[in-house]
Amino acid sequence: MKIKNLYLGIFVLVILNIVACNSNTKKPLEFSNMKKIIETPNAPAPIGPYSQAVLAGNTLYISGQIAINPQSGELIIQTIEAETKQVMENLKAVLNEAGMDFNHVVKCSIFISDMNHFGKINEVYGSYFEKEFPARETVQVARLPKDVNVEISAIAVK
Repeated sequence: MKIKNLYLGIFVLVILNIVACNSNTKKPLEFSNMKKIIETPNAPAPIGPYSQAVLAGNTLYISGQIAINPQSGELIIQTIEAETKQVMENLKAVLNEAGMDFNHVVKCSIFISDMNHFGKINEVYGSYFEKEFPARETVQVARLPKDVNVEISAIAVK
């Protein structure tokens, strides 16, 4: 019961703080200015109703990237290494558009069609980070968009 009251108290303080900070503007609370869509021609355009990335405050949420060459629109799937490299280059382009790089990445999700590719994907993926690796999971899935072998999403913080 004490913990519930503590959480309730913290929640009330946070709301009061938001209201107090906003009271100088005399406007209703607006959260839309906290969200910015990130788009770059240096990464593939979305193939569905989603954005390449969304910057919310200092946190960048990058949608899953697959191995589409943004200049030609072609899938790069000759080898799993080439495919993974293109995915990482697409992530890099989105990070750069947001003024970030791989040092800002705190979390990745890797989806692969065959766990037997794990070692080769891991080798290419790891080469994009200097020291401190982000948290991540790697999951084998039944199928990925455009029947690719790997898709990677990321979260980065400025």
